[in-house]
Amino acid sequence: MTPEEKFIIDLDGYMVFKNVLSADQVTQMNTFIDSDCSKGRRPSLWSEPFKQLIDHPKILPYLLELIGPNVRLDHDYAIFMDKGDRKGGLHGGEDGGRPGGHEGDHWYKYRDGIMRTGLCVVSYMLADAAQGDGGFACIPGSHKSNFTGNIPADVRNYERQPHYVVQPAVQAGDALFFTEALVHGTIPWSAAHQRRSILFKYSPGHSAWNSDYPKAEDYGEISERQRRLLLPPSIGRRPRVDEVEA
Repeated sequence: MTPEEKFIIDLDGYMVFKNVLSADQVTQMNTFIDSDCSKGRRPSLWSEPFKQLIDHPKILPYLLELIGPNVRLDHDYAIFMDKGDRKGGLHGGEDGGRPGGHEGDHWYKYRDGIMRTGLCVVSYMLADAAQGDGGFACIPGSHKSNFTGNIPADVRNYERQPHYVVQPAVQAGDALFFTEALVHGTIPWSAAHQRRSILFKYSPGHSAWNSDYPKAEDYGEISERQRRLLLPPSIGRRPRVDEVEA
């Protein structure tokens, strides 16, 4: 990570990476989605191009720096939205995004020049989302806030959108990283085209958000690096992801 990238992620809790996927990759993935009806499975199991997102070479270095060398893929899924569709309101944060709430893996820490985060997300964009289209939204900097439980209900439900709620503009091929310690959600989709996002969620090697986490044996032929990213949660004698090539 560059010094400026560290500043941005520490400041905002999220960052957009431009042109992570090529135009050909976006077309190939969208063609598969248009032609295949088995969208209920994990995207990483859909086809080879989606499986390669497990350890995308442009994204993995950031995961290693922000989560550590024992990072693991916890789960993945897709979000498709047509005009007028709604999803969840603002949620997340170290307190679960609600008064009295608590989410054990929603955390962000900084110490001695090192950033670390718990559960975090890489969202690959297969369609544009211009300002005002809807989709991913967040409250920048809320991953370090002590008062996220004070966010009013009308803001959480998007009945009111004050200045501190941001919907970043993204383009097909971009990837958006954010820590689950960030208060975030999905603004109703207003664009004529379909929103298409593929979300890969990663955890430190010792923790899991779901018990139904992906398993290496489900994927057929995979690299040693991917196998290590798909190991079940553990602490002792866990092999490092950064010690093998793709």
